[in-house]
Amino acid sequence: MGRYIVRRLLWMIPMLFIVSVITFAFAHAVPGGPFNREKPLPAEIIANLEKYYGLDQPVWKQYVDWFGGIVTRLDFGPVYSSRSRRVNDIFADHLPVSAQLGILATLIAVGIGMPLGILAALKQNTFWDYLGMAGAIFGVSVPNIVLGPLMILIFALTLGWLPVAGWGTPAQMIMPALALGTGSAAVIARLTRASMLQVIREDYIRTARAKGLGERIVMVRHALKNALIPVATILGPMFAALITGTFIVELIFAIPGMGKYFITSITNRDYPVVMGAFMVWAVALILANIAVDITYAFLDPRIRFD
Repeated sequence: MGRYIVRRLLWMIPMLFIVSVITFAFAHAVPGGPFNREKPLPAEIIANLEKYYGLDQPVWKQYVDWFGGIVTRLDFGPVYSSRSRRVNDIFADHLPVSAQLGILATLIAVGIGMPLGILAALKQNTFWDYLGMAGAIFGVSVPNIVLGPLMILIFALTLGWLPVAGWGTPAQMIMPALALGTGSAAVIARLTRASMLQVIREDYIRTARAKGLGERIVMVRHALKNALIPVATILGPMFAALITGTFIVELIFAIPGMGKYFITSITNRDYPVVMGAFMVWAVALILANIAVDITYAFLDPRIRFD
């Protein structure tokens, strides 16, 4: 297991290099530049700004300077829209907020989706199955841009139970985490149900029952662990996407996370912020997938990595 983890971590190096090249190429291929305004700036000012930030250098030199700063100093570069801040400052101030929101949303998604899917599978074609899948369909069908304002209208403005927006207190975290985690919970519930229904029909489940094992032991020790393998597979990318920032939920609830900066940096062609955000997402995705692969060995003893 240890050697496998080391190999996967070493494979991060070429993977991140490829991601950096693709991200850099696409960011600089977007028409326009970071200093384009609705009211054009004088050519002299644009030339001075490009010289200040090194944008007058050849493209390959810009890439080497940017990627070299990340490798040697973990410096993601300046923010073109603010001389007083760097990309590292944005990450330090706002990425922890997005990570907190993403972790809470993941816990809600797993805490609601898995039990709902398991109950629906064990009570197939009953009231509980129909109720659970109806809730899952609702979660998949209603987007965050609708669910968020609806929750504000009901729980904040009408009932007065929760604050309208903000971040920091437990009360402020409830609605954003629920709004973000509901859709993921619905996906997990549907996948868990389908996986459980497939597993409980396998021969080894019939054998376990024939040996006289209790139904709870059969479900927990034999069925559930194997049924969770497909669920664990989607949890990796889902977790990486949730913790690196979500624009809609953060905007609706006025959360100072990474989502706003990621979107505005694209529209403003703020190359270092865009490329830095993609690199952080790539690292989170790779690490999450490594964690998922490690989880496989605990869910299914037949899986070996050494």
